[in-house]
Amino acid sequence: MSKIYINSFFSIIFSKATQFVSKTFLKGGSNFPGKIALKFDKNILKKVASNYTVILVTGTNGKTTTTSMIHNVLKTNGLEVITNATGANMLPGIISTFIQNYKFFDKKHKYAVIEVDEANLKFITEHINPEIITITNLFRDQLDRYGEVYTTLEKILEGVYKVPKTKLLLNGDESLLGNLDVKNPVIYYGFDVTPNKNKSIDINADAKFCKFCKTPYSYDFITYNHLGKFYCKSCGFKRNELKYRVDNILELTPEGSKVKFNDGVFTITQPGTYNIYNALCAYSIAKDLNISDEIIESSFVSQTSSFGRQETIKINNKDIKIILVKNPAGYNQALDTLLLNSESFSAAFLLNDNYADGRDVSWIWDVDFEKLKSMDIKEIFISGIRCYDMAVRLKVSGLDPNKFIIEENYESLTKEIENSSENKVYILATYTAMINYRKYLHAKGYIEKLW
Repeated sequence: MSKIYINSFFSIIFSKATQFVSKTFLKGGSNFPGKIALKFDKNILKKVASNYTVILVTGTNGKTTTTSMIHNVLKTNGLEVITNATGANMLPGIISTFIQNYKFFDKKHKYAVIEVDEANLKFITEHINPEIITITNLFRDQLDRYGEVYTTLEKILEGVYKVPKTKLLLNGDESLLGNLDVKNPVIYYGFDVTPNKNKSIDINADAKFCKFCKTPYSYDFITYNHLGKFYCKSCGFKRNELKYRVDNILELTPEGSKVKFNDGVFTITQPGTYNIYNALCAYSIAKDLNISDEIIESSFVSQTSSFGRQETIKINNKDIKIILVKNPAGYNQALDTLLLNSESFSAAFLLNDNYADGRDVSWIWDVDFEKLKSMDIKEIFISGIRCYDMAVRLKVSGLDPNKFIIEENYESLTKEIENSSENKVYILATYTAMINYRKYLHAKGYIEKLW
């Protein structure tokens, strides 16, 4: 038995033991077992992922939902597939996922659909040669960690450069992903129909200028933020040809949508334009793996919301929808989902400034809360570490402060939601606010499955 094999053996054994203890007694710990594994073998990921065809999903918004959709399509197709369902998308968390599913002497070939943090892609491709890397979009997010969108793109490309034979499946409506200087085969997906009449880019959009000549982009249409059918009048740079397309939006409601992708009609059980993008990405990968439209539709219809991403629960017989919001682009899409309602509702806004949220919360001033003024929102619940910053932002946006109910702790917030006059309540929460509030709701029995 070689030293490398001994190191790998103990790496796996102690990581599995740590996973058992974490899940049994601590109700969590999806990253720590991977850190334990790395102490014994810094190359353990290559060992435990060797029997997998790997699909990596990265980008700013939509990673978790897109990963879940791809995983479910492959599973519906009868393939044996694993995924990091908790969203633990950095190197230790990804190692934990593979070790959790690792069996000694098992040589069976399987699939792995893995969500990857943008800055961590380079650590994963150091050890894994994925079949496909898909990039969903690039928006400003946690500026204190990632910097601007161009910096985020460079972080992702550091990982792409290490695997030049891996196929890239990219959002063609994302101008930053057009005409990349890479050796990889590249396929694009995107919209060939507009979900709105918008051709004018918003002042707070993220990538408004041509990445080659810095001229402002022109658009045949914009889906949201800076995504859409773009072109540069100065240098001629334009959207790449799409292989997979949204050809028609047949229905768009607060519960979901019905759309036409290429020649097939599909049902999406999560609302909003951004979830159409997520589904289109999953569809594109499925078709690239020769999976039939019937299997894809069957998977989409049974798709459930995951881990705070349009997750629906009951509190005192009230329908509660938890929506993760972490940057202006995603927040505006969440608000557009609220705008699809024709009846009254209540809404809760939870804002934290922990490291995983980004310490700087000034980004909330780039969110278009003003669009909510036309909505019949009966109660406005506000909570989180920075609840008073959120209250000021909502007041300035024109919402009625007499409807504000500010509660700094989750117990008081939940009591107010239980006594809400409305049966439908949306909870829009930043990352750690969502995580911590879900833990509280799990402890109280409102959420059955924590992870």
